[in-house]
Amino acid sequence: MVMPENEVICTGMIDRIGLETSNITFKTASNSYEEILPIQTHKIGLQKVADMLLDAEKGVIKTTSEITAVGHRVVHGGSYFSNTTIITEEVKEKIKELSELAPLHNPAHLVGINVAEEIFSGAKQVAVFDTAFHQTIPVEAYKYAIPNFLLTEHKVRVYGFHGTSHKYVSEKAIGYLEKGSRIITIHLGNGCSMTAVKDGKSIDTTMGFSPANGLVMGTRAGDIDQSVIFYMVKNLGYTPDEVNSILLKQSGMLGLTGYSDLRDIESKAEEGNKDCQLALLMNAYRIRKTIGSYTAALNGLDAIIFTAGIGENSSYMRKLICTDMDYFGIEIDPEKNQIRSKEIREISTANSKTKVLVVPTDEEYEIANQVYQLLEN
Repeated sequence: MVMPENEVICTGMIDRIGLETSNITFKTASNSYEEILPIQTHKIGLQKVADMLLDAEKGVIKTTSEITAVGHRVVHGGSYFSNTTIITEEVKEKIKELSELAPLHNPAHLVGINVAEEIFSGAKQVAVFDTAFHQTIPVEAYKYAIPNFLLTEHKVRVYGFHGTSHKYVSEKAIGYLEKGSRIITIHLGNGCSMTAVKDGKSIDTTMGFSPANGLVMGTRAGDIDQSVIFYMVKNLGYTPDEVNSILLKQSGMLGLTGYSDLRDIESKAEEGNKDCQLALLMNAYRIRKTIGSYTAALNGLDAIIFTAGIGENSSYMRKLICTDMDYFGIEIDPEKNQIRSKEIREISTANSKTKVLVVPTDEEYEIANQVYQLLEN
């Protein structure tokens, strides 16, 4: 069951929250609004969004009572939540409890939920968990090779993230390919992850117990030998909290280049910055390695999907990733790769055995649809 109407009444985004300047966009059928100003916290940002929705000239509602439900993306649901859930005080406590596993995300989600409860007091607040799509991963893929009690008693396992996006784009790709398929979805943004999808179900994914591991990300290191952590604590004098902060907030592309935004990194790389050039190569190399391992897990490959901010917009990264991948039947068309579109598009050559698709993700639609399904049922 899907929503009876798919009309988007308004869209908007605030990015670079907490930096010197933030970018705000808000669009309706008749208005387009952009502003650059400092937004220091998520609470201030969400209040700004509410003000825009209610604006006499630009807004789309007259009173907050018109909003009957608010969907919230929540990154970590742990072992507590495998489905979309109406938010209660107990649910909020569980989300808070899981903040240690997703410290860059769950605390901010709670802020958003609490502010939304204040602003849209008559609406049902609903959580859509990024971990839900990955509940189909088989035990041999989600279990770590550590003592069994850590799984049975403490639920230490692979959970996977970006599930809302991976679910949406894989379903779109299957519809495009018109068959149940062996697909690798590549979600590239400030956070990055890949998922092996077989016949519409997630069977493996790069993020694990938390959103910290896997690919190189904006500020996160991704996969790292655990011995490095102990070396930093025992030999270099860092505290565990300091190591955690370094790996989550000071590493990845930021640690390699001084920049976390790929737009800045690509620009500097073109100007000859060696650190930026190397960081892009490292990022692409890890993605190519994962394509190889997931092709083995899927026992073949029908398509790879690029999505999210970087995956959809960076022709340079797509080219870098798909270079020297002819063994896997991956070959992209340079001209098609340069095309920008909000529609699903094929960028592989006619001779490429593996389809290469760019599928714009729409997590907002996926969240809205899951909220609708929950409330209808």
